[in-house]
Amino acid sequence: MHFVYVAQIRLYVEIRLENQPDCVIKKSLSDISDGLRVTVDKLIHQPDVLTSPERPHCFAYYITIHNDGADQVTIRGRKWVVTEASGDVTAVEGDGVVGEFPTISSGEHFSYSSFHVIRSNRATAEGSYLGVNKKGTPVVLRIPPFELVVPESEIGYC
Repeated sequence: MHFVYVAQIRLYVEIRLENQPDCVIKKSLSDISDGLRVTVDKLIHQPDVLTSPERPHCFAYYITIHNDGADQVTIRGRKWVVTEASGDVTAVEGDGVVGEFPTISSGEHFSYSSFHVIRSNRATAEGSYLGVNKKGTPVVLRIPPFELVVPESEIGYC
């Protein structure tokens, strides 16, 4: 099953499947979906990481996807939406999670770390994971919003 289109709207996600053009699945977004939940375990501002001048602020985040439900789920994709203090929005979507397609059985979890680079001194990151359960039913799991804030002591002045 391949997802070809995902539109994330505040209250729900709309999924269109590659081999079924007339099939549109709308799933509501919540912090807990189908027994799955996401925790943002740690967020670290990394001022010493070499970044481009256009996006000078790097934040590492550590996330765990918990499966407290009954069904095994395989994560097939993700979508991130980063909203800068300036109002600029960056959307990033793709297959898998950090190059993997983790299968998470009931009672298990999957943890990983990655990063966002931002232009402003403050931004909000949020999104969703897209997966399928063992029956092939699409599953959408919300990534709760979290703030990326450059500590005031690290904001440079010219």
